[in-house]
Amino acid sequence: MHSSIPSTGDLVFDPHRTTVIFSGGGTGGHLYPALALAEALEGLRADLRPVFVGADRGIEARVLPERGVEHLLLPVEGLRRDRVLANLRVVALLLVALFRTVALFRRLRPELVVVTGGYAGGPAGIVAGILGIRLVVQEQNAEPGLTTRLLARRAERIAVAFPEAIRRLPRRARSRAHVTGNPVRPPIAIDRAAAAAHFELDPDLPVVLVVGGSQGATALNEALMDLLRGLARQAIEPLPPLQILWATGPTHFDTVVSELEGEGIPEWVRIVGYIEAMPRALALAEVAISRAGAMATSEFLAWGIPAILIPLPTAAADHQTVNARALEEGGAARCLLQSEVSGVRLRDLLVEITGNPDLRARMARAARERGRPDAVHEVAGELAALLPPPPPAGRSR
Repeated sequence: MHSSIPSTGDLVFDPHRTTVIFSGGGTGGHLYPALALAEALEGLRADLRPVFVGADRGIEARVLPERGVEHLLLPVEGLRRDRVLANLRVVALLLVALFRTVALFRRLRPELVVVTGGYAGGPAGIVAGILGIRLVVQEQNAEPGLTTRLLARRAERIAVAFPEAIRRLPRRARSRAHVTGNPVRPPIAIDRAAAAAHFELDPDLPVVLVVGGSQGATALNEALMDLLRGLARQAIEPLPPLQILWATGPTHFDTVVSELEGEGIPEWVRIVGYIEAMPRALALAEVAISRAGAMATSEFLAWGIPAILIPLPTAAADHQTVNARALEEGGAARCLLQSEVSGVRLRDLLVEITGNPDLRARMARAARERGRPDAVHEVAGELAALLPPPPPAGRSR
């Protein structure tokens, strides 16, 4: 059991504040939407008390203590599709998590439970149904996860990022679902010259942003190395004038640099381990190469950036491929399966998009039409409307 898990006795009822439970995690794609919604809702309700419920095995076990927010971490795990017998342990842990969540809810008396997906959100959503607490589900992907599908029948509202997700929900839940987009940081005005200077790039040349998530993606890195080696050896036809801003992931940076140094790293390629100033990178990017995770693609849509999406083939229920196909059909992206990736294929797609201003403009327009930069405020407003009035100052509920 994780040492940072507080007992329910450490979290006590506050009669002067309105408690809302936010639950979702396992990965950042489920946790960060919950954090963004809590922050936005705090801006609308000064009396809000956000409390997070997550898994002791997920990213939230590190992020929530770092942020100093009230939380309970549970020994819950996701179902194992490859090892059926291992699910006996999963069920046993779920029962323990449900008992602890019931105890927490009875103590805190939350007015609302918001689940943003992932196995970490299951116990809170199930207990909300058992205790008759209002439940809202937010789904990031075009293919709803198991947690969303199970909780959708009980949820009062279901906020989805992709319209394609609605028809994949249980039939009787679809009328309560609506498209909001994903709660990502809205685009901000950034001076292009200053952003280019930050990354030591030329502000007058197009920038291709390559990101594989916070930890990087080996397949994307290998594809870029294949492209650059082919160009250096003149085995691949040249690219039009452009620049590449490439985030390899912190643990991959040294390997990528050492493997490319023999060929020589072109001056138009900027390799970094991790991009802290992501808004600056997004402001510069005219094309992105990325995995097809929901939050990354939502940022590209919000900023109007055409994308070449390489879905992670091992993602649960292959949801990244569903995301990528949906955006390709909507005209905002090109989907390139990992099994089809090569330096030549990447070069052809980059030439197709960067070498055709009309196509790039159409893809950017399609991205902006799908993007919902105000999603976090829209969903937070809906959550606020479900809450009772704040308790009068100096009086208990």
